[in-house]
Amino acid sequence: MAKSVVSIIQTPKAPGYEQIYAAVAKAVDLVGGIRAFIEPGQKILVNPSWVSVIPRREQAAITLPEVTRAVADIIRDVGARPIIAESSAVGIDSERVIAESGYQELRDMGYEVVDLKRTELTMVPLENGKIFKEIQTYRLVKEADAVIPVAKLKTHDQMELTLAIKKLKGLVTDKYKREFHQHGVFEACVDWYGTLRPPLSIVDAIYCQEGLGPMFGKPVEMDLIVAGSDAVAVDAVCGYITGFDPEEVPITREAARRGLGVAERGEIEIVGEPIESVHRRFMRVLEDERVKIEGLDLIYGEATCTGCRMGIVSSLFDMKEA
Repeated sequence: MAKSVVSIIQTPKAPGYEQIYAAVAKAVDLVGGIRAFIEPGQKILVNPSWVSVIPRREQAAITLPEVTRAVADIIRDVGARPIIAESSAVGIDSERVIAESGYQELRDMGYEVVDLKRTELTMVPLENGKIFKEIQTYRLVKEADAVIPVAKLKTHDQMELTLAIKKLKGLVTDKYKREFHQHGVFEACVDWYGTLRPPLSIVDAIYCQEGLGPMFGKPVEMDLIVAGSDAVAVDAVCGYITGFDPEEVPITREAARRGLGVAERGEIEIVGEPIESVHRRFMRVLEDERVKIEGLDLIYGEATCTGCRMGIVSSLFDMKEA
């Protein structure tokens, strides 16, 4: 049985666009080249992470616009149409994220940059869904020929890590984002991945987060791009790089158990940089001292959505500094 191929490419420190483009192009070439995944004339939804507004790019909460632009340019080069689209966390204005994170500049350059929250909704049946049999998404997602997630490598207060599979949750409506958390977010994310099955997944691991991610983690500069056609393997490799076994990461574990991809080291062929040369153990959420308040224990419940948790954690920061 052929192994899943995952590429790891190192960029220079604090890379500019040309260096990022070269790294993304090499990462894609090493796993088969873009023509193995898309065809001329197709409409490809490029899905970055826009979880919320960030104070600076190095905070590493969202996908760097340069990485997303590189993916879009590679898609354009083969005659397909890239559409950069995402919806931010529940209660977050995606247009504000676009305006304050560098994505408006892409829009001004002529790239299609779409706030999905302002587009038409539709229902989509889920193939073999464990939690949901159908889900509310956006017509643009349904009509795309393929979706390519461009995730940000971050720790997460519920998921341990948030990567390519979890990234796709940004393509469902706020109503269903809440439903995911209320009915089983790990299984629901895998239900959705099993229906979308992106042909290619890319992870922006240039600036990452450790500790209290996905918004308040500590920035870590790794200067990496990770790519592959098997998102389970891509997510597993990102875990190995940061010191997480796939069994520690509920979404990776669930997707592998369902046979939607592979997560074991022996089933994955690594090309580019070896894991050992780029490995750095990331601090877990519960190891982050910044929100530890005497007499208060934090419980990260699965049923709470990102927007609510961000508000609570922000309040804890304020309390600690008062």
